[in-house]
Amino acid sequence: MSASTTVASTPLVTSSSSLYTTPKFWELLWRSAGIQAVGLFIAGYFVYGDQPRVGAPADAVVAFYNGDRTRILIAAVLFGMAVLNLMWFAAAIRTTLSDAGRDGWGAAATAASAAVGGLFLLLISVSAGLAYSIANSGNRSLISGLNDLWWALAVLSSFPRAMLIMAPTFGLWRAKLISNSAFAAGVAAVVLGVLGGTTWISGGVWAPDGAYSRFIWPAIGLLWVVIVSAFLMTRSPSTRAEW
Repeated sequence: MSASTTVASTPLVTSSSSLYTTPKFWELLWRSAGIQAVGLFIAGYFVYGDQPRVGAPADAVVAFYNGDRTRILIAAVLFGMAVLNLMWFAAAIRTTLSDAGRDGWGAAATAASAAVGGLFLLLISVSAGLAYSIANSGNRSLISGLNDLWWALAVLSSFPRAMLIMAPTFGLWRAKLISNSAFAAGVAAVVLGVLGGTTWISGGVWAPDGAYSRFIWPAIGLLWVVIVSAFLMTRSPSTRAEW
């Protein structure tokens, strides 16, 4: 009886000691979620293709969403996974700031990530809806209007994106976990992010579909996520019992 009990319990002991059941594994997984999010965003960008610009001819808009339907829907999955990883990245920031006694800034990061995630999912939904069925409706005014709405939402998402940079930057600096130079770089990224919400000129670099909105500001945000994720991964795992 005793021997059989010992044998039966052995797999349980082995399972409980597995790497995948330890708090350290999950801690490192979530702290690396930002890098995973960046990889998925970049992959989704190349799969998605070149979004029609503001005021593009209706025929070109319809051709994009009809012709690249499969690519857009695949990209929607990649972008959706990227948003999920971005949420976990924010959760890792929250726990790090909480451990450092700066839970207020951690709560701000959580709120900002929720707003960013919500807007990103709305952007994904607009594109996926257009590709899935709306582009076939024949209502060209609606199709062009939704495409222009996509660009307006992308510009307005600059504000919560800037807040998502601001909260960890100030929190980590107040907790004395980053240097003054790193803090200054973070503040500069926040300012550049807020400026992204002012890109309403009808054409050129500062247009909603201009180079700043399409390339410069997104690149700043993605670089910041990678740097903070790398910083989080160098930190010792929390003393909490588990996630």
